[in-house]
Amino acid sequence: MIKKAILKAFDATNYTATVQLEGSLSLWLTNVKVSRGIPSGEMVVGRGVAVLFLTNPEDALIVGVF
Repeated sequence: MIKKAILKAFDATNYTATVQLEGSLSLWLTNVKVSRGIPSGEMVVGRGVAVLFLTNPEDALIVGVF
């Protein structure tokens, strides 16, 4: 399942991010892995991102920006 989210923070060292799922004021996910195919310069706070969820929320991966 892919969900829209808003980028709240990006850690370029570990290539992880904190995101707020669209439509939720209180649900923020931390330490979400970011695809290495996305240049770090594209990870601007406030930007929309596409988050891929597999079986577990711990396996979430940011696969795109918009």
